[in-house]
This record gives sequence, structure tokens and C-alpha cells, in this order.
Amino acid sequence: MGRRGKRRGKGRFRPRSSARKPRSGKKPAPRRSEKGESGKDLSARPGKASGPPPLPKVIELPEAMTVRDLARALRISPIDVIKELMANGIVAGINQTIDYDTAEIVAGELGFETQPIQVEKPEEKEEPEALAKTLWQKLAVSEPPEKLKPRPPVVTVLGHVDHGKTTLLDAIRETNVVAGESGGLTQHIGAYQVEKDGRKITFLDTPGHEAFTAMRARGAQVTDLAILVVAADDGVMPQTREAIDHARAAGVPILVVLNKMDKPTAQPDRVRQQLADLDLTVEDWGGDVICVSASAKQKQGIEDLLENILLVTDVADLRSNPDRPAVGTVIEGQLDKRRGPTATLLVQGGVLRVGDALVVGTISGRVRAMLDHRGEPVEEARPSMPVLVMGLSNVSKAGDIFEVVKSEREARALAAEATEKQRLAEARPVQSRILSLDDIFSLLQQGEVMELNLILKADVQGSLEPIVNSLERLSTEDQKVNILHKGVGRISESDVMLASASKAIIVGFQVDADEAARRLALQEGVDIRLYAIIYKLVDDVAKALKGMLEPVYEKVAIGHADVRAVFHIRRRGNVAGCYVTDGEVTRNAWARVLRRGEELFDGQLNSLKRFQEDVTEVKAGFECGIGIAGYGEFEEGDVLEFYKEERVG
Repeated sequence: MGRRGKRRGKGRFRPRSSARKPRSGKKPAPRRSEKGESGKDLSARPGKASGPPPLPKVIELPEAMTVRDLARALRISPIDVIKELMANGIVAGINQTIDYDTAEIVAGELGFETQPIQVEKPEEKEEPEALAKTLWQKLAVSEPPEKLKPRPPVVTVLGHVDHGKTTLLDAIRETNVVAGESGGLTQHIGAYQVEKDGRKITFLDTPGHEAFTAMRARGAQVTDLAILVVAADDGVMPQTREAIDHARAAGVPILVVLNKMDKPTAQPDRVRQQLADLDLTVEDWGGDVICVSASAKQKQGIEDLLENILLVTDVADLRSNPDRPAVGTVIEGQLDKRRGPTATLLVQGGVLRVGDALVVGTISGRVRAMLDHRGEPVEEARPSMPVLVMGLSNVSKAGDIFEVVKSEREARALAAEATEKQRLAEARPVQSRILSLDDIFSLLQQGEVMELNLILKADVQGSLEPIVNSLERLSTEDQKVNILHKGVGRISESDVMLASASKAIIVGFQVDADEAARRLALQEGVDIRLYAIIYKLVDDVAKALKGMLEPVYEKVAIGHADVRAVFHIRRRGNVAGCYVTDGEVTRNAWARVLRRGEELFDGQLNSLKRFQEDVTEVKAGFECGIGIAGYGEFEEGDVLEFYKEERVG
């Protein structure tokens, strides 16, 4: 918003030029600006070597800064800056952050010229790196091949509840997790390593495919292999199907373990048939999926399993560069009463050492101590090694990326920058972040997606199959309908998380989404479509692929505002200082510019501010600054009518 037009007093705008005595044509010298914070005259005797260097003609300022930083850049007292802010109707303390627009106005009133600091854009990534999906792949393609060295595989165990996942993990590390934790003998850090023939394997102790997919939804995929545990006496269950779909959506190879083979009721051939029905054909039946028979309780088949894990991952030729600053992923974070914030980190590149400064998303810190999964202190962690780290400023989230930097100061600066980006992202309307069925065709045309990912839920199995068959027939050589998961029952949180991680759309037939799933869908930006007629469902998907899906909208007025003043922001154009007369104005609203009842322009708002703050809405009776994309010919007396488009069909 233009702040120069804020009038002190009763809420009306008045240009700053009318609030002061007109200045001469000469460019004024900085007012009270020759004195620094110490009170010394900074402009006196500029030729002296002992004095400060002269101010540049144009002062570069960042997008956001504190009042103190602005005063330091202008070499004036912070009191002068605060006074000028108050003269423009803004009350700010010395440590309060202001944006560039506000700083530019203040500097201009004090006689300075400013320009934004030009931030160098990172070079475009080469095509192979742009195509990389996971952090492992990005690191591999960005490093010189001669520096890449073999690393241990990272494995996740998935499967139906009570099929023996935890017992299998216990058997692999040859200790009882629960007993070890209660006795203080084993340090549970959410991941651990075992050795087989002198080679290490990293296991992620995740509670299920929901956690596996939750990390993917946050942009992290650390797993090289998914082990699918199926009880030989129970067979494929609903959670087994979900685990298969989640692993496939992640593009992770699957190794099947037929557990509980020691039971007399075990029917391994029946389970193999059920897996084949799900397009997961094991090697014994002519497929390419390795299947290991085991009994976790009796510790049978464990050695065979470890050998096959190494065999499958050897094909992938897993490598990483240890000679670089450490980078990796947070497996889990927690707050320890004695240790403070701790995090389990999986190193994916470089070597993490005690004393390293690191940044984890919006959190910074220094590694004060590291423990391995046995609770033993370690001085360094190499690629694929999980460690418990102490020394972070706050609790991190699973899936966050950590990176070692040169100093704690740099870590704090990067964390602050990430915090600001997160704030701006959260301020965006949720609707603008949703990938809907209406958006699919434009993305297909731009080449951003080559397939439409769907998650399909129906009321009964009899409805599911004909819908699947009809949707699969819509696929062509260029555009494919990919059904990531299909099932019977209500739409659940697990469905939403999979959709979020895979950029999929959820389609429901004769079902509803539970309340928790709806909340999560709104939070994650997932589009849920519900239908009661099969042909309507199939027709909408077909139209989306062909670009014929044209929803019907109508304009609904939500408020009006009078233009009281017009301000010009250099490089930003004209901004209208407005008073909202009725209703409200929202950040994502559209506006019609009316002058004496005649419509001059119709466009979307691109800025909405109260004082120096970006806001999401302003209600009747308040003033605000409004910018409209593509329009700047405002005049005092214009009326802005705000509206939103609501879908009616």
C-alpha cells in the first residue's frame, strides 16, 4: 500500500506533498541525515581520511529490513527514521521489520534514492539434474562421477498390521526393541544399521506406509527398497494393498517377505496368487519380484533376506559423494527433557561431524553431540548413516532437509529466510495451491505432467471395477490415466496423504470423506471430487484430458471501496489508497474499477496492505492500499467493486 498518503487523524488519505511546505526544485540534502547514531556529523569534512566514505548516489536496500538496518544504511539516527514513519502513519520500533516499499518512501522523504538489491538468480540446472526426483538422485547427478563412492542401502519395512513387521525388525538386529528401550540398552532413534558380510544396511523404523508417504509429501524420499511383509497364514489384506500402492507411487522396488512360515496354517501359494492378482508376480511364478520365506519369531530366513537386500540394491549401484558439505533428511524430531530439541538425521551426502553448523528448514543450530542407534557417541556420520543429533534451536519435522553451512551466523540467516518464505506461502489462499481436475489439461499442454494421477474410492467392489475399466480406456499414447490406489470405503487421511505426495486427485463414487481427511485435504491442497453417477465421473476425467472441462462460474460481489488517494511506487506502479465502505476485500479477490458508474477495468488484486503489512482481508470501515494487476490509472473518487467467482455448475 502507499504509505505516503496516510493522513494522521480521522482516517482520510492526504498526499504527503500537501502535508508539508513545498520544497524547491533542487534535490534536497538529507534532512537530519548527516548525523549517525553516535550523534557525530557524518558529512563534515568528507575529504578527511578518518571520516566515513561518502554515501553512494543510489542506496541499495533489501526486500525486508529492520528500522535499525535502514538507519544504518542511510547513516542517520534510527530516531529520524521512526519519526518519518510516524509522519506517514506507521508506528514502528527500532527492531521492527519493514518492507522495501515502506523503506523507499521513508528514504525518499529524507532525500535519498534507493533501489532493491539485485539478487543473483541461481544458474539453471542441467536437464539430468532437473529430472532427478529424490535428494539421492539430485546429489548423484550433480557430483563428478569420480567422487561418487558406494554407500549402504536404505530400507523401509511396510505391510499390514500384525503381520510381523516389528518382530522381523527385532530379529534382524537380534535385540528386542521394547525390552532394550525399557532397560536403557538400545537407543531408539527411528533408524539403525546392521552388517552383513562386512557391508552395512540401514533400516528405517517407520510405523507404516502413512509415515513413509508423509515424508514423500514433504518432498523427502530416502528409501532405496521397500520390504513388503505378508503373513503366510493371513494373506493380502487392505493395508497390504495400500502399502503396495504407496511403494509403487514412490517408484521404489519391492521385496516380498512371506512371514510366519512356521505356522501350520501357512498357505504360501495362496499368498503368491493374491500378489499376482495385484500385478506383483514373484520369481517363483516367473515374475521379477524376489520373495523370501521367513519366520521372524523363529529367526528363520533372516540371512537370506539380508543377502537379497544387498542383491537387489547392488543392481541400483547406490553411490554418494562423501567429500562435500553434509546434506540429508530428518527422519524424526522430538523434544527431550534432558537434551532439549533432538533430531534423527540420515546423512545422504558428505560427512556430518560434531561441531558442524547446520540449517534444517526454518531451524538452525550446531551439532553439539551425535549418537548412533546403540546410544554410543560418534564423531562423524557418513552417507546412509542415521544419527541422533543435539544442538538444534527447535524441534524439526520429519522430511525436512538439513545442510551443513560455514557458520552459525549463515545458518541463522538461511533459517530466517526460510521462515519468511514459509510465512508468505501460508498467506496464499489455500484454493490457489490446489491442483484440481480443471488444471490438468493446461499442465498436460505445457508438458508439466504426462499423466493424470487418480486415487479412486467407491462404495462397493461391484462399482469399483467398471469405473477402473472405463478410466483406463481413456489413456492414450500421450496422456495416461494412472490409478495410484483404488479401494472400497470412505476417503481417509491416508488417501489424502498419498494424493499430496503424488500430486494426485481423489475421486469418490457414492462415498464421502471423513472430517479428518477433509481438514488434511484443505491443509495439503488436495482436490476431492465426489460423484453419484458413473458416467459423470468418467466424463469429467475425459473432458479434463481433452481440455473440454468448462466449469460454470458467476460473479458474487463481496464489497466496495472508495479511492481516496493515488500513490506511485517506483518500479511497482500506482497504488490506490482506499477506504472500504461495505463488505470486505480479500487478497485473492477480483475488482472492477468504476468511475461515475462506468466500468473501466476488471482484474485481480496483486497487493493488499494495511500500513506496511501484507494482509489477507480488510473489512468495512478500514483503510488499505490496493494494487490491481495490469492497471494503474486510478483517480480520486473511483469506486472499486470486489467480487469472487463461485462455481454454480
